[in-house]
Amino acid sequence: MSPDPFAVFALPRSFEIDRATLQRAWLAEAARWHPDRFADPVQRREAEHHSAAINRARVILEDDEQRADALLALLGGPGRSDDKSLPDGFLAEIMEVREELQDAMASGDAQRRTEVQRWADEQRAAHRSRVAELFRRAGGRAGDPALTDIRRELNAWRYIERLIEQLDPDYKAP
Repeated sequence: MSPDPFAVFALPRSFEIDRATLQRAWLAEAARWHPDRFADPVQRREAEHHSAAINRARVILEDDEQRADALLALLGGPGRSDDKSLPDGFLAEIMEVREELQDAMASGDAQRRTEVQRWADEQRAAHRSRVAELFRRAGGRAGDPALTDIRRELNAWRYIERLIEQLDPDYKAP
């Protein structure tokens, strides 16, 4: 099974993805490779392997951040471990916001926590928008300088996602 989640569903490599098309493609592949369709144990194991890969690909493509990370890797852009750079001033800002959140949580200040949540949601949307624009600019070309800018945005976006996880009352730290 291909490590390219787009290829699993024969979808074009693109950050912007039509959710309905993905859903139809997933349903078709899931039905095609459902283990219950195979009586032979060898074929059943193969179908289980394919089903797991199909489900992994769906999870990646449904999540904007994971899809961007996968697409960046497929285009030959830097990986998380290769480039840990962040936009100018981002680290200081996120540290300040995290400190504010800790104070709000310790004091039970629900209004401040809501403000941090709103800020984080706005930041997530802004990073998503910038990543989408950078992918459009790169035009799917491997080696495009925009790929480094995408990595920088994805690194910051990951910080925002971690903050949002911390804000979630059901979130359990590993």
